Amino acid sequence: MTSSTEKEDSKKALTSQTLLRGLDVMEAVSNQALSISDIAKKTGITYSTAHRIISVLLQRHYLKQDSAKQVSLGRKVLELGFQAFHQTALTRIAHPFLEQLALDTLDTVHLARIEDDSVIYLDKISSQRSVEISSRIGGRKPLISTGVGKALILDWPESAWIDFFQRNGHVLRKAITQEDWLATMRRYAQGGYSFDLGEDSQPIRCVAAPVRDGSRKIVAAISVSSMLEYMDSERMQALIPVVKGVAAKISAELGMQM
Repeated sequence: MTSSTEKEDSKKALTSQTLLRGLDVMEAVSNQALSISDIAKKTGITYSTAHRIISVLLQRHYLKQDSAKQVSLGRKVLELGFQAFHQTALTRIAHPFLEQLALDTLDTVHLARIEDDSVIYLDKISSQRSVEISSRIGGRKPLISTGVGKALILDWPESAWIDFFQRNGHVLRKAITQEDWLATMRRYAQGGYSFDLGEDSQPIRCVAAPVRDGSRKIVAAISVSSMLEYMDSERMQALIPVVKGVAAKISAELGMQM
């Protein structure tokens, strides 16, 4: 008899094989549009398998139908390519500003972007103090409990904030009512900054601000983070214009007009 573990391993292997074949199909049409028959020959998979994979990729817009018989790369690939380029350019542009901010404050500095209900850290400059912040480049944390996370959603309408809180309010380490959280977000939005007051990790405090592109859309956020012993409420208030100023400089480099 086949054990449940063997069945699970077999299922995972089949899923991985399907993913690899999908990538093979996309690479096959990277230079020119091809028919399903040509794709099957080029990738070494059967016609029926190629047809099934191509159908899914067409539905998800990773491929597009160029004619009745040929397909090529679709708009989703272009969108992802632009996003990857933008993220690379953003990190390159922001890094020297982050280095100077870390030097000026002696604290940990982050650059992050939004993905679903999480933040992804694009860059990190570690503190010059004997402080360790549990974050890493490429790592994720909940959007709702981080300073950069709240900075990334400052432009959302209140209805979106409500939906977001109802999905994620349970993540917060400090209990707060929806109305109190909304009042806090209104204050942050009006001031153009946000705090982490221990919502993610009790001893950590953070001051964050959004980074905008040429269309004034929030595309990232930066923050200064440290332990509570180095970041009392008075210092957090003093850091607001500092962090906002650096975010504004990065935004200007991305084309935002002041």
